[in-house]
Amino acid sequence: MNFEGFPSKVLCTPIPDPVINSLLETITDLAELKVVLRGIFLLHQQKSFPPAIPVEALLSDGVLIRGLSDAENNPHSAILNGLQSAVYRNIFKLFNIETSGVERSMFLLNTDSSRRWLSGNKDVIILNKLPEAISINENVCPYPKLQKPNIFVLYEDNIGTISPMLAEELKLAEQEYNYDLVQEAFQIAVNQNKRNWGYISAILRRWATEGRDDKREYGKSRGYTQENNPGKYIEEYQRRRGRLPWEQSGDQGDGGI
Repeated sequence: MNFEGFPSKVLCTPIPDPVINSLLETITDLAELKVVLRGIFLLHQQKSFPPAIPVEALLSDGVLIRGLSDAENNPHSAILNGLQSAVYRNIFKLFNIETSGVERSMFLLNTDSSRRWLSGNKDVIILNKLPEAISINENVCPYPKLQKPNIFVLYEDNIGTISPMLAEELKLAEQEYNYDLVQEAFQIAVNQNKRNWGYISAILRRWATEGRDDKREYGKSRGYTQENNPGKYIEEYQRRRGRLPWEQSGDQGDGGI
């Protein structure tokens, strides 16, 4: 799918200035650059403090898998190599932590607050190198490796990250609805600042049951349509009566106003 430009009210992710200045000069490996940019995006979606992501989540990320897939290289190896380079370059900090009896390798952005958290947390082990045994669960990834489903791209560009459960809903919607309608529903959600799948799917279901030709404007009251707007009734009244309700007939002069 060709990129057609940024939609209105597009979401933006803050990027630390060094990433697009001095670091951009020194990063020569495309995999590392993609891992850094995608990693910052995913970390920005986290609500916890400090925001951190399991390495396995990065390995199952559909954008990276599709973006680093080619005939010669395994995308998971490219992701691991890119992450390792970013750790060596001190862009990310890598650590192990035990949660629910399971030890996990995680990474976070190498900020001052992250360093303070790592140094003050006795439950974490800071790593300089990725563990040799990193589990790669390809079933976690809801995307075909070499395919770029339109609805997934629409969601990630306009709403945010996709969980495996949501990915199944998006797949079903992609099969059920015409892509042009899906794209229009996303645009309505963005314009109304209702950036969630529940709102978008409600639009699609309504179009499926009531039809799309009613030109209904979402964000207005439920009964509002362009066909039933006040201007239409004024025009109809004027056509039938020859004048508008507030206009005086000729024999009454100008006394009304």
